[in-house]
Amino acid sequence: MEDTYRFSHQLKVRYSEIDGQKIVFNAHYLTYIDAAVSEYFQEGLQFDIVKLAEEGKFDFVLAKSTLEYKRSAQLNDWLTIWCRVSKIGSSSMTMNFKITREGETDPLLLAEIIYVSYNPHTKKSQPVPAFVRERILEFENNT
Repeated sequence: MEDTYRFSHQLKVRYSEIDGQKIVFNAHYLTYIDAAVSEYFQEGLQFDIVKLAEEGKFDFVLAKSTLEYKRSAQLNDWLTIWCRVSKIGSSSMTMNFKITREGETDPLLLAEIIYVSYNPHTKKSQPVPAFVRERILEFENNT
């Protein structure tokens, strides 16, 4: 299934991320996704997201998250966070995520996150800029 995801980001589970049951505390999975989505825009799409936000051209905020927990990650696991944009609306983007443990293909977690294109100057949603839409479509469809 990795072949349907063009981008991934890896990280290692740290001691501070596990709970009393010795597994990753559920809220940390959103942090892992947040790290991966930042890298998707910066490394995958080659956007300077800080500069784009400062200039008021493009930023995004989380509007809805759906997480499906399949199995637990543990201390020192190397995780791969796979991500892709599956839909671009007028002012929103739906992204899918899959988290796997190194050496495994079965997901620990599946997620669907909806982000809204946001103008940090007006503090309101705005249409997804054409240059962002084009770059995403080019990246996701370039197999």
